[in-house]
Amino acid sequence: MEQTPVIEVYMEDTPNPQSRKFLTNRHILPNFQLDFRSPEMAGGSALAQAMFALPFVSGVFISNNFVTITKAPDADWLEISPLIRQTLQQFLQSGQKPVDDALLPRDLTTQPSGADDAETKIRELLEKYVKPAIQMDGGHIEFRSFRDGVVTLALQGSCSGCPSSKITLKSGIEGLLKRMVPEVREVVAEEE
Repeated sequence: MEQTPVIEVYMEDTPNPQSRKFLTNRHILPNFQLDFRSPEMAGGSALAQAMFALPFVSGVFISNNFVTITKAPDADWLEISPLIRQTLQQFLQSGQKPVDDALLPRDLTTQPSGADDAETKIRELLEKYVKPAIQMDGGHIEFRSFRDGVVTLALQGSCSGCPSSKITLKSGIEGLLKRMVPEVREVVAEEE
C-alpha cells in the first residue's frame, strides 16, 4: 500500500509585520497567484475559505508553494501561527483542490497582443528581477499598465499594506525600470 507523503509547512517572516509566509513542500498554485482580501472574495477557493474560517485571518494570498496570511491587527503571531500551520497542513493533506479551475486563466503564458517594445522590456524585467525577490518576502507584484511613461503595478500578498512597500516601489523597482527602459518616468501602485 502506497503511503501519502507528509506535508511540511514552515513559516517565514515578511517585511510586513501583519503578514507571514507559510511555505510547503508541495506546489499549491504553480505559475499563478491569487489574492483574497476578504472572506467574501474567497468563493472560488476552498483553501482561502479554510483559512478565513480562522477568526484572526484578514487576507490570504496563494502562490506557487506558499500561502501568505495577513492577520487582524490585534492577533499575536506567537499564538496564531501554530493553528494557521495546522489548518494549512490539514487542508493540503486532504487532497482538495485549493482553487476552482474557473479562477485560473486558460493560458498563463500569453502576452497581451500589441504590447510595445518598452512594455515587453518592463514585463521581462519584472519577471526576471523583481518578482522572485518579492515572492521571497511572501508577496507578489503584477503588471497592470504602461501609459504615458507611467508603469502601474498591483501589490499583493505581504506587499499589500506593507510599510516598506512604497520604498521598494520607488527606490528599487522605479530605479531599475528607469535605468533599463528610458521611456519609464514613474512607477505607481494601483489603488485597490
